[in-house]
Amino acid sequence: MYKLGSVLAAGALLSASLSAAQASPPVPPFYASVMKMAPEGKLGQVIKQEKIATSVAGAQAWRVAYISSDISGRKTISTGMVVAPIGAAPKEGRPVMSWAHGTTGTAQSCGPSQVLNPAVPLNQYYLVGGNSWTDYGIPSMEELIKEGYVIVATDYQGLGGGGKHQYGVSATNGIDAINAVRAAGSMKETGANKKAIIYGWSQGGGAAIAAAGMPEYIKQKGTAWDDLDLLGFVALAPLDLAAAAPKGKITQVQADQYFAGTLKEFSSSVFNFSHAIMGYWGNQAAFPNLKLSDILTDEGVNTINDILNNKCMHATADTLNFNYSSTFMNLVKKNPSNTLAWSEAFVKGSIAPVKPLAPVQIYFGSADITVPPPMHKLYQDQMCKLGGNVGRMQLPGEQNHFTTPPVSKQYYLQWIKDRVAGKPLTNACPQS
Repeated sequence: MYKLGSVLAAGALLSASLSAAQASPPVPPFYASVMKMAPEGKLGQVIKQEKIATSVAGAQAWRVAYISSDISGRKTISTGMVVAPIGAAPKEGRPVMSWAHGTTGTAQSCGPSQVLNPAVPLNQYYLVGGNSWTDYGIPSMEELIKEGYVIVATDYQGLGGGGKHQYGVSATNGIDAINAVRAAGSMKETGANKKAIIYGWSQGGGAAIAAAGMPEYIKQKGTAWDDLDLLGFVALAPLDLAAAAPKGKITQVQADQYFAGTLKEFSSSVFNFSHAIMGYWGNQAAFPNLKLSDILTDEGVNTINDILNNKCMHATADTLNFNYSSTFMNLVKKNPSNTLAWSEAFVKGSIAPVKPLAPVQIYFGSADITVPPPMHKLYQDQMCKLGGNVGRMQLPGEQNHFTTPPVSKQYYLQWIKDRVAGKPLTNACPQS
């Protein structure tokens, strides 16, 4: 009887887990209603907003949904938060700080603005003091509000606004950060002016430097808030998949080598593999000529779709670890196909080889194994050759990927303040 009971219990658990895998994750009512809306309107147009509480002194906050677009020009809906000082704005208005968050996952429930109390300073999962299953909040929120700035924090498309999240497609994530500025500026309650800075970490660092290479997108007319004046871009340990890609037209041999190299870079642990697999999933969402079956086995396709449609970052890594442990690479084909198209997509969706519109400042830790420092060193070299002004600072001590945001704070706050004040900036590119 004991054995029979165990078997029945195990069967019930398996049935329940399979049913859960097929279900869509629940989202709060604000996002459920947004997901039913059509992505129609001007870029940056706020199509839904609601006031939310914040414990930050002198601040008021809203959840918002706004119109954005992706790398292919398709209209999308992104959600996020806007935080502004209470009271009348000065005559010249308030500059806008656009925060681009790091990896939180791929499911609709993974947007940072969905947590119970989102309008707080950055709260990190891995650090002592973290109190949630995910990273959420806005770094330096209190300091920026005291300076009189408006802050907007996008969730990115696919993380609460419907559609499939284009994780790893820095260009689309950067577009969301740009249109977030337009959304915050268009809200009369914020008192915003046209000046703005985009700052981001990890996935969001990639979004920040991608946005720096989009002058035409930023300057276009007919949006909800035209004539943006981007003063600078701050990138904390930024992702740049294009940095190590072959230059010019990629051959099949180069594509095979590049694809294999990127996979190897992110397969040293199940945690890093989770990032890689989300990147494949996100690029497939952006580029219709890509299929997960090019890379994954049949089991891999079914498993990854079930996980990424329903779980956020740390739950994804834990699920892969629990079910596959050290055998997670068995989900990947020994000989992936269509690698030329995948390699071209990685390059197209990453950072464009365009001189940055305004100065860029990168901060990183020497012990970062999640986004290796040589990745953004290659970015700096490329952009400096194009005439950009790109600084890159190694933080003191043995900082890793997750200690980069709090440790860099003392440096980037002054850098931002100087850009808003219009102070001259010496070219930070390495001098030969």
